[in-house]
Amino acid sequence: MSARLGWLALAAPLLMGQAKPVLVPDVSQRDIEIAYSFTGAELLLFGAILYPGGRVPQEEGADIVVVVKGPAQPILVREKQQIAGIWVNAARIRYLSAPSFYAIASSKPISRLVDERTRAIYELGLGSLQLSPASVAPIAEQNRFARGLVDLKRRSGLYYESPGAVEITDGVLYRARISIPARVPVGRFTAETFLVRDGRVLAAAVRDIDIRKSGFERFVARAAERRSVAYGMAAVGLSVLFGWGAGVVARRF
Repeated sequence: MSARLGWLALAAPLLMGQAKPVLVPDVSQRDIEIAYSFTGAELLLFGAILYPGGRVPQEEGADIVVVVKGPAQPILVREKQQIAGIWVNAARIRYLSAPSFYAIASSKPISRLVDERTRAIYELGLGSLQLSPASVAPIAEQNRFARGLVDLKRRSGLYYESPGAVEITDGVLYRARISIPARVPVGRFTAETFLVRDGRVLAAAVRDIDIRKSGFERFVARAAERRSVAYGMAAVGLSVLFGWGAGVVARRF
């Protein structure tokens, strides 16, 4: 028994030395409601780095990467080609799972923090997203369509990168701002925070964010999901009614 206690006493400093830091993250809004007047929102992601023993290492400080992802969804990407002077749909690839929203902020450019393999494992950066094509296609074609999908999402404001947007204070506190566009989809979002040092991810933590419709928009969305037949008939009826009304007004004037 005494020998075992002696071994534990000798090993304790080593075990404590191997302890890793812990992230304590939070977000300014856990729930975002989208109404007819919604023009976007700005999320503040902040938190602290808890080091073993409460002491910040004297060597070069760690870096922080924050990734906000929207719910995954299937998507069909079509490629247009000009044939006889007319642009038509040609090749296409369907993806089973692609994030509906993706934003990444970091204290330094991602390429300076981790290598390509680590970026692929944690999906750090638009070039490292792990998309899931439903059909088998040559690698070159898959890469071309993946770049096209990312470019379309980027131009619509749903995908973007913000290198240098994370501020770290005294090596312990951090904060970053992520813009949520007006066209953001609804659902359960995740805010992932990564602590990186010497090219390795030392710690990670996740917080959930719910984005949902409110007011009349929520009523319409629920009606379309739960009573699709009645919703479709009402939409057709309103279209006919407005068309008839426009015709009456046109004849009078």
